Amino acid sequence: MKKLFTLIFVALAFAGRADEGMWLPLFIERLNYVDMQKEGLQLTAEEIYSINHSSLKDAIIQFGGGCTGEIISSKGLILTNHHCGYGAIQSHSTIEHDYLADGFWARTLDEELPNEGLTARFLVRIEDVTGRILKELNDQMTEKERNAKIAELSKVIQKEATEGTDYDARVAPFFNGNEFYLFVYLVYRDVRFVGAPPSSIGKFGADTDNWMWPRHTGDFALFRVYTAPDGKPAAYSKENVPLKPKHHLPIATDGYEKGDFAMIMGYPGSTDRYLTSWGVKLAIEVSNPTVVKIREKKLDIMKQDMDADREVAIKYASKYAGTSNYWKFFIGQTRGLKRLKIFEEKQEIERGFTRWVNADAARKARYGSALGDIETAYRVLNEYTLQRWYYIESMLRGAEVMSLAQSFAGLEKELAEKEPSAEKLGRMKQALNGAVERHFKNYNQPTDVKLLSAMLQMYYENVPVHQQPAAFRQMIEKNKKNYDKMAADIFAKSIFADEAKVRAFLEKPSHKAIAKDPAFVLSSMMMENFRNNQKNLEEANEMLERGNRLFVAGLREMQPEKKFYPNANSTMRLTYGQILDYYPADAIHYNYFTTLAGVMEKEDDSKWEFVVQPKLKELYQKKDFGIWANKDGTMPVNFLANTDITGGNSGSPVMNGRGELIGLAFDGNWEAMSGDIAFEPEYQRTISVDIRYVMFIIDKYAEAKNIISELTLVSNRVKPKAGTPAETKVMEMEAVE
Repeated sequence: MKKLFTLIFVALAFAGRADEGMWLPLFIERLNYVDMQKEGLQLTAEEIYSINHSSLKDAIIQFGGGCTGEIISSKGLILTNHHCGYGAIQSHSTIEHDYLADGFWARTLDEELPNEGLTARFLVRIEDVTGRILKELNDQMTEKERNAKIAELSKVIQKEATEGTDYDARVAPFFNGNEFYLFVYLVYRDVRFVGAPPSSIGKFGADTDNWMWPRHTGDFALFRVYTAPDGKPAAYSKENVPLKPKHHLPIATDGYEKGDFAMIMGYPGSTDRYLTSWGVKLAIEVSNPTVVKIREKKLDIMKQDMDADREVAIKYASKYAGTSNYWKFFIGQTRGLKRLKIFEEKQEIERGFTRWVNADAARKARYGSALGDIETAYRVLNEYTLQRWYYIESMLRGAEVMSLAQSFAGLEKELAEKEPSAEKLGRMKQALNGAVERHFKNYNQPTDVKLLSAMLQMYYENVPVHQQPAAFRQMIEKNKKNYDKMAADIFAKSIFADEAKVRAFLEKPSHKAIAKDPAFVLSSMMMENFRNNQKNLEEANEMLERGNRLFVAGLREMQPEKKFYPNANSTMRLTYGQILDYYPADAIHYNYFTTLAGVMEKEDDSKWEFVVQPKLKELYQKKDFGIWANKDGTMPVNFLANTDITGGNSGSPVMNGRGELIGLAFDGNWEAMSGDIAFEPEYQRTISVDIRYVMFIIDKYAEAKNIISELTLVSNRVKPKAGTPAETKVMEMEAVE
């Protein structure tokens, strides 16, 4: 009986569900289309993903380096999350023009603001290149040799896909290196800021409500893609024109009901759904608590200075938000992994896998060492995990003076040459001047001094002694552990503490000056020490990589009828499910949507997170919601769906079965923070901002009629405008007001 139960458990643990999975759009027709139709999809597979015709994929972009956005007009208008555009909003904000506090709305194209370095990446096509790569690999290769060959082949494939075009390309591994796909992109580099609500709307609830339900956050911002006059990607220029997209998403004004079909397309960043029990144990006991501890200290330091000075608050707003987001995430993930007994669940899966392997000699020969290799590798990794996270979080992402100094490592190396290349030095100086400008634009030296002091102390007190640089420990002990004095001395003597000094150095760079700079010496010492520690992990990492690759290959072979989906890796995916409520704990029920009434209930002028703008209160009191309200007259704000998302999906469009926009995803829920490792269908929910709330804020709060006028609004409750085919149900504002 116990054996039967175990087999059933393993089968269920890997059984596919409609609400679980981050699916490659290339395979929607083969793997998901029938299930999606049953759930409520009304589009063809070709209308979702096509390389020959316009499709939904042509309206979905990777926004910047780590979010998703969608095109919502024929003039290249982008909708994404407020927190995704936060860095750009912050960069344009000053005491005089505080767009973070007050919001911003461009009334004409000329008022839209350029953003250096911000990109919009469109997917052109996906191509399966697995066969081409695997035929060049063999089981006698080490993982290092295997990876070198994969890199070599990928470079050739990418060159073939982009030569003579404006395309970018990437070959990405899937299923832990068992499959490979080519992604071809068109990247636009002129993306301008169009509009955003004040943070009191766009970040309502902020840290307190982050990852929580119920939510009442208007988490959206608007940007626009510009092209050269001929429609091609181009750097910013006044002559550039708005993009004419292949497809843009229509705005659904009807809303949704419980159980309605919902799908999301976007660029989820990273998941580890095939992580073994040893990896889960390491996360729970070491990795997550370490990151939380360090980030908590950094947040405390930043917040003290931000609370004391509004100018510092503006400068550090984006930094604080980025640090805080995953500070809270790792707290929730650890809690979820423990509460849902994911470690035990993974062990049960591994026992089932072992029985399957041992039942056949051929399987044992191929997969028999996989789990043993993984376990052995983690024993070694455990020894070095603390130093890894303390280096990353306290040195690399700690005091900014350290990261700025480290960015000069290439220049220092070139200056050390007998005959430095004038051409190389010129390129480096130009790039570093840009980095210096960005660094000091949003910088407060007193805050950074405090961060450096605290990070030096945390590193010294927590990293195993034998894994620290001997010179670092001598430096600490020479200063009698007076970290404040050490930090002050470094800032007093380093060129990297002052913009004028750095720029003067770049005018006449010398190896002698940089080689003795205390910030550069410290950052280089820490980097070299980290690299030396990593060398001790090379064998373990190779063993782990091989073990994971074989484990995942074996799992797929063990269940040939199962539809597997790959881990997220910042490539386009589709997930689908239903608009759904949930029960987070005994006797507690959460509805599947919130309304503006909840914003008013949470209002608290003594806490910046819950301040409500007077105009928003006035609109609420008058019930002046326009066409955007529910049938019962309430104003919807956020809603839930049991779709499968993670970081990178922020800003992703939530669409109904007709491919119309009903919202945009911006968060997950607290009860399912283990979701990157194990999807929990009973609890896992995507939190999204209702598109009608977005429209209400643009229309009624901002009175930005210029934005509303360029959108395609659709409804099943109103008559279409004259001359429009009835099945499209396109409406103008005048037709429904």
